[in-house]
Amino acid sequence: MTAVGIDVAKRTLAIDAVLPTGKRRQKACANTTAGHAELVRWLGKHGVAPVVIGLEASGGYQEAVALALHDAGYAVSVLNPSVIAAYGHSQLRRAKTDPTDAALIADYMRTQQPAAWTPLPLETRQLQALARRLDALLEMRTQEANRLDVAAAVVKPSIEATLAHLDDQVTQVKRQMADHIDQHPTLRQQRDLVQSIPGIGATTAAIVVGELDVKRFASARQLAAFTGLVPHVRQSGTSVRGRGALGKIGSGRLRKALYFPALTAGRWNPVLRPFAARLRAAGKPEMVIVAALMRKLVHQIYGVLQSGRPFDPARA
Repeated sequence: MTAVGIDVAKRTLAIDAVLPTGKRRQKACANTTAGHAELVRWLGKHGVAPVVIGLEASGGYQEAVALALHDAGYAVSVLNPSVIAAYGHSQLRRAKTDPTDAALIADYMRTQQPAAWTPLPLETRQLQALARRLDALLEMRTQEANRLDVAAAVVKPSIEATLAHLDDQVTQVKRQMADHIDQHPTLRQQRDLVQSIPGIGATTAAIVVGELDVKRFASARQLAAFTGLVPHVRQSGTSVRGRGALGKIGSGRLRKALYFPALTAGRWNPVLRPFAARLRAAGKPEMVIVAALMRKLVHQIYGVLQSGRPFDPARA
C-alpha cells in the first residue's frame, strides 16, 4: 500500500508518499486544475497500488483536488485538522512545515486507515455553493448595517447604496436556490421533508439539504456530533468539575443555520414546545435550552430524511 499525505494551501500542494518498502517520495505542485492533473500523473508513475490519500479540510481549498483525485479512481480521505494535530502531538512532533505536515498525514493514513471520502452529488454541491454565498452576503449586510449606525453623514449614502445592492443580491440568490431545488426531484423532496418540521423555513431547509448527507451517519446521535451539538464534559477525580459546554467540533454552518429555527421551534413545534417548558421549569439557562432545542431539531431532521416521511408529532 502507498500512503499519501497532501498538505493543502491556497495556491500550493505539498505531497508526501510512503511506499510499501518504507521509502518516501515528495513533490510540490500548484493547487490548480493543471496542478491536480500533474499530481494524478505523478501518482500513476510512483504510487504502488493500492494508493490511499489523505488531506485536511482547509476552508474549501481542498475540495477541487479531492474531487480530481476521486474522479481519477483514488481512495481519498478528507481529515479533520484537529485529528491530525492530535496525532502529531502523540508522535512528539517538533517541526511544522508544509512538507512535514504532508509526511504526518501520510503516516496517519498508513497507520490509522480512515474511511474514504465520497463527494456529494453535483446538484447538492451546487446548492451548497449557493447557500454559502447567501451566508456571505448576509454577513456582509450585517457589517454594513452596523457601520450605518455610527457612520458620518458624508458616507451614509454610500453605505445605503451598498445595503440596497446586497438586499438585491440576497433576493436573487434565494430565488436561485429555490429554482435549483425545484429542478432536482431528490433535492425538492428533501427540502419539503425538512420544511415539514415546525420551526424550519424554506431558506433553512435549503441550507440543511445543501450541507448535509444523512447517509453518512448511522444514527441521529452521530449527526448531532457532526453538527457540534453534543456536550463536552470536563470531570476528573474529585477536583475537576468543569462546566459543560457544546463540543463545537463539527459543522459551524449547520449550527448557525439552526439557531433561529430553534427559537421558533421552542414556541411552535408541538414536540419541542413542552420540552423547552420542562427545561425552563428546571431552571436551565436560556442558552442551554436553545442548544438542547437545536440538538432536538437535528434528531427530527435525521428522522424525516431517513424515513422519507414528513414530520409527524406522534412519531417524533
